Amino acid sequence: MNQEETNARLEAVNKRNQEEIERLKNVHVVRSLAKHMKGYWGCVWIAWLLCAVEVVCEILIPFLSQYLVDYLKGIHDNNWNSNMGLTGGVMIGLAVISCTAGIIAGFTASKAGAGFGKNLRQAMYYHIQDFSFSNIDKFSTASLVTRLTTDVSNVQFAVTMILRIVVRSPMMLIFAFIMAAITNWQLSLIFVIIVPLLSVVLFGIAIVTHPTFVKVFNAYDDLNASVEENLNGIRVVKSFGREDFEKEKFGHISYFIYKNFVKAEKNIAFNDPAMEFAIYACMLVLAFFGARMIVVSRNGVLNPMGFTEGKLTSFLTYVMQILNSLMMASMAFVMIIISRNSAERITEVLIEEPDLTSKPNAIETVPNGEVIFDNVSFKYNKEGTKNVLDSLNVTIPSGSVVGVIGATGSAKSSFVNLIARLYDATEGTVKVGGHDVKDYNLQSLRDSVAVVLQKNVLFTGTIRSNLLWGNPNATQEQIERAAHIACADEFIEKFPKKYDSPIDQGGTNVSGGQRQRLCIARALLKSPKILILDDSTSAVDTHTDALIRNSFKTEIPDVTKFIVAQRILSIKDADIILVFDDGKIIASGTNDELMESSPVYKELYETQLGGGDFDAE
Repeated sequence: MNQEETNARLEAVNKRNQEEIERLKNVHVVRSLAKHMKGYWGCVWIAWLLCAVEVVCEILIPFLSQYLVDYLKGIHDNNWNSNMGLTGGVMIGLAVISCTAGIIAGFTASKAGAGFGKNLRQAMYYHIQDFSFSNIDKFSTASLVTRLTTDVSNVQFAVTMILRIVVRSPMMLIFAFIMAAITNWQLSLIFVIIVPLLSVVLFGIAIVTHPTFVKVFNAYDDLNASVEENLNGIRVVKSFGREDFEKEKFGHISYFIYKNFVKAEKNIAFNDPAMEFAIYACMLVLAFFGARMIVVSRNGVLNPMGFTEGKLTSFLTYVMQILNSLMMASMAFVMIIISRNSAERITEVLIEEPDLTSKPNAIETVPNGEVIFDNVSFKYNKEGTKNVLDSLNVTIPSGSVVGVIGATGSAKSSFVNLIARLYDATEGTVKVGGHDVKDYNLQSLRDSVAVVLQKNVLFTGTIRSNLLWGNPNATQEQIERAAHIACADEFIEKFPKKYDSPIDQGGTNVSGGQRQRLCIARALLKSPKILILDDSTSAVDTHTDALIRNSFKTEIPDVTKFIVAQRILSIKDADIILVFDDGKIIASGTNDELMESSPVYKELYETQLGGGDFDAE
């Protein structure tokens, strides 16, 4: 066997393997989504049953109409008789039953589709709540928003259509073909030719169009990201006069979506002409041969077939029913093409396993605020090569005040994020209260480790509702105490409605410093064993910063406090100061010790304080 034959065989095997993977993937997607129909299967079965009733009635009406047409033509009888009235009455009854069944089936299918969309959206949202920071980083916020909205809507609409067609279209196709064959088997042979041809066209359209829709829905992520970024940073955009740039960026993404949608729709547009061609070609062929059969039957020569005007009318109706069922199937097929990528994207979210979970029988109580890093290394991308934190070893006694300082990008935030188990260490062990953080129940750990992140976020509501995130059962006295410790009470009391003052989305109606102090108060309401301030006083003046730190000393002396800061004044009185550089702790100690032993710290101190020993307090 030469090399070319070997390569050809390998290519064939790879192709078969890829096809099998794709098949299993599609099966997995369907199974993953089908379970979210829970609570609405009754509507599904009712819709399918009524669709079957509707189809049976619609099939019987043309069958009876051939006799009525023949009666009226005087073929069987030259006079009015009771058969004509009975036949007409039965046809009217079948039409009423068919119409009623169709309306109820449409309603129940819509209800099932809407319920499916609700369950799916809810399942995704609840599942996302369990994601760790790394899970969210994997998808991006914009992508998750697209999947929760656009993708779910696409799948919901497709499911509603499929519920109506999955029974109706195949039953109509099969039963109409059987009735057409009973009416005249010779003419029904045309379907043996036309149906396979149409199927090839439809599958061809699906194969060509699907990759384009993959590009489109991925582009929606970029579109949402652009909008989200622009709106979140609208003040910066306007202050730098970058509106035109943002418009151009949005326009490029929007045009890309438009161009690919047009391309996909051009391919799908072949569906209607193909169906119309099939319908009218069948009509012409049947009209020609059917008319000849009627003439031959009427003359009683050349093997008379007994073919009548009524049978031709009935047969043409079955042709329309068969081809219309194919039309409906093709419409559902188009929706499946459009929603297939959406279904895959939704499934990716649903099957994503949260990186951080609680062990069975996890520890529920954090005994104290002691923190130990035992040879800890960490990297955000586990497949990456460079550690963000590298071989950290440090012990922090409970109740200590720890200052964390270092250049931008030195991994200070990554260090404190491991304490609350917002991420898991790649190597080594992080211990809180003498236990590995992985041994704690996540909720219990995070109730005891309060983190005020760099990006201060407030939610739409009131000051009170935002503070109650820390403790939903907090009393007014506890709220006021937390606000006092965070020095937030001084501005809250100036608001007309005080703690019931409204807060806009993101806290845009309060200043950056006020936002930071509210976030600190919110964290204090958790009554934590460990409090982490990740550069969370950067927007307040040095005097207020000093007041907050003094409140910590007097009001929560037993709480271990980590203060990540850029200002020396914020951490110079700490019990322990950790100096970070490139993911390593290059020095640790008190302010006086570091002034003697750490050139990096001394340089920062002298740069910021000019070598003096003043205290902004």
